[in-house]
Amino acid sequence: MFDRYNHIKFDRNGRILRVTLNRPDRLNATNGPLHTELSRVFSDIAEDRESDVVILTGAGKAFSAGGDLDFLDSCRSDAKLFQATLNEGKRLINSLLDLDKPIICRLNGDAMGLGATVALFCDIIIADNAARIADPHVKVGLSAGDGGAVIWPQLIGYARAKQYLLTGDMIHAPQAAEMGLINFAVPTEELDPLVDKWAQKLVNGAGMAIRATKVSVNAGLKQVTAAVLDASFATEFSTGRSDDHGEALKAMREKRRPDFTGK
Repeated sequence: MFDRYNHIKFDRNGRILRVTLNRPDRLNATNGPLHTELSRVFSDIAEDRESDVVILTGAGKAFSAGGDLDFLDSCRSDAKLFQATLNEGKRLINSLLDLDKPIICRLNGDAMGLGATVALFCDIIIADNAARIADPHVKVGLSAGDGGAVIWPQLIGYARAKQYLLTGDMIHAPQAAEMGLINFAVPTEELDPLVDKWAQKLVNGAGMAIRATKVSVNAGLKQVTAAVLDASFATEFSTGRSDDHGEALKAMREKRRPDFTGK
């Protein structure tokens, strides 16, 4: 089932499936192929009869740096590609919510943009103290449309969510844990022991009850997602055609601050 994946790696430890975003040379930034794989991986995991608990992490120094610059350029220049990518994004978020197996996010490093969204939709989030989390869509002239507008308010409330979504400011892992955005932030040497502890706790628990409880909790989150996701993806599409987004991508290429005009 998993042999068709090129940018996601899979390892097993008994009934625990470790899923690793595997573009370490690009900080696991999401390009087109990885985005497509993310849109189907959680549906495939749901069908995997050999696993009961999932650990999701990134290879190398980062969890995921967000969108790959070349991929963002391609989406801006090709409206059909951009729309197809947004459709994949919907499948990604909905399949994450539909997966009844508990997911532990091993946040080994920075999680930005879509990387942050995927991490925050997991069930238990355990981060390295050095990790940072942000949804910087607005910093590249985009609406926070990939699910960030759904999950951030649910975790830290609307006031704080707007503070970070409207600015794209980064949060260090200890601060994120303190405000309830993630569960734990620990020193590097404690990350794997704590992830393993929680994985064993869940895999040795009453699996049917654990899955049923996750389904029950996610029922309310699915309602919010249904109400928000289509609108947020629509605004991401419109802002993706904006002058500000084009200027942001150009500024990133030229390694300078963007000069936004609000258009």
